Amino acid sequence: MQQQELYKCGVPAACIFCDARRRGMCGALEPHQLAKLSKYSVRKNASSGKELYSATDRTGGFSNILSGVVKLSRTLSDGRQQIVGLQFPPDFLGRPFKSGNAITAEAVTEVVLCSLPQAAVERMIAESPSLEHRLYEQSLRELDEARELMVTLGRKTAAEKVASFLIMIARHLDPASQERKSTAFDLPLTRMDIADYLGLTIETVSRQLTQLRSANIIQIVNKHHIIVPNLARLAARAGD
Repeated sequence: MQQQELYKCGVPAACIFCDARRRGMCGALEPHQLAKLSKYSVRKNASSGKELYSATDRTGGFSNILSGVVKLSRTLSDGRQQIVGLQFPPDFLGRPFKSGNAITAEAVTEVVLCSLPQAAVERMIAESPSLEHRLYEQSLRELDEARELMVTLGRKTAAEKVASFLIMIARHLDPASQERKSTAFDLPLTRMDIADYLGLTIETVSRQLTQLRSANIIQIVNKHHIIVPNLARLAARAGD
């Protein structure tokens, strides 16, 4: 790549309009650090249902999620699966300084990734305390969400679980919705996956969505598209 193509205002061309650079882990890097890391980056597309890595794989690299949604799951020896988390742009996918994964990552929508080799990322973390801090912040966010999921699974009713799930999706897919007090989005998960994530049956999930629609708390435009006219009403139904 020509030098003039790689740089624009000191930032690699591929990074200039990348949302992950501003909000994700790359936002902690200086232009010269971005230039160094961009030499190893590869943009990849993954279709819905594609496994990105499994619990049996050794970690060979990491990725920034540029678009789409990734589900993280654990599978028991008898084949039962539990979704343990969801990741959205601009989350960092992978675990530095760890040789393996206990979970499987799968694209649940069309996903675009900026993939990086393990050695390059770990070397940059060692050189950049701000990058280490940014990754630490993401880990704490994921811990908070895991604790919130524990409360949802352990204490909330089926109605509260489904409402809580919709609030969580809205918060990630449309961060500005909290200021507008309303939102609209496409559900990234199937009814089956939502049931798995919440520890419910698919029939219960469908029934609760229907009840939310009947109460005019949500509008279901089609199988996937959800409109929430008043987020406060949905939050009240979630028990928040």
